[in-house]
Amino acid sequence: MKNLLLIMKNYLVIGSTAGIGKQIALQLASSGHKVYGTYNKTNPENQIENITFHPLNILDENLDFSFLSEQLDGLVYLPGAINLKPFARAKADDYMQDFNLQVIGAVKVIQAVLPKLKNVAESSIVLFSTVAVQIGFNYHSIVSISKGAIEGLTKSLAAEFAPKIRVNCIAPSITDTPLASSLLNSDEKKLTNANRHPLKKIGTPQDIAYLAEFLLSEKSSWITGQIHAIDGGISTIKI
Repeated sequence: MKNLLLIMKNYLVIGSTAGIGKQIALQLASSGHKVYGTYNKTNPENQIENITFHPLNILDENLDFSFLSEQLDGLVYLPGAINLKPFARAKADDYMQDFNLQVIGAVKVIQAVLPKLKNVAESSIVLFSTVAVQIGFNYHSIVSISKGAIEGLTKSLAAEFAPKIRVNCIAPSITDTPLASSLLNSDEKKLTNANRHPLKKIGTPQDIAYLAEFLLSEKSSWITGQIHAIDGGISTIKI
């Protein structure tokens, strides 16, 4: 009976074949929704029910979204990088490349699919930041600049798109994904990073995906323009 009552929705997940993006796509698909997943370097491992995968390089000048239906209930934008360098060694190109991927890419995608998001009664956009915007970490200037811009974009678009489209942002701490593998590639590193957090553990893709799924759903229909920290307490608790 539960499945009969489900209204299937259409979601676009940019970066759907690894880490958090993969988990979000899987959870949405397992709930019976249609997921359009894009990938660049990480090819999909296999075909999954309710998910269609489409190659997309977010840095291309013209993005082709002809594979989408005319109605889109939600968008998740996940492309990112962790380029950690001492400020004195970071080049202008490092900042521009990261900004193009994480900010300009998000802008281009949102502009391209905005008419489809407007074709439903209510829709939702979920963007991604990092705890490093709120807490100063060594060597994080490149990613902090880009993600700080994403947080500003979130609030601006939430105001501009209200009440039809909600826009929220998730700001995780370090999460056990391929993107963070160089920071978690030994038991010692995992333990050290876990112990920095009040909850004494590393985040998982499932932890983040549960929040993203909630923000995409009607269960969060009174939430917009928010930066949602999911970080084991590190940004607000000191013990």
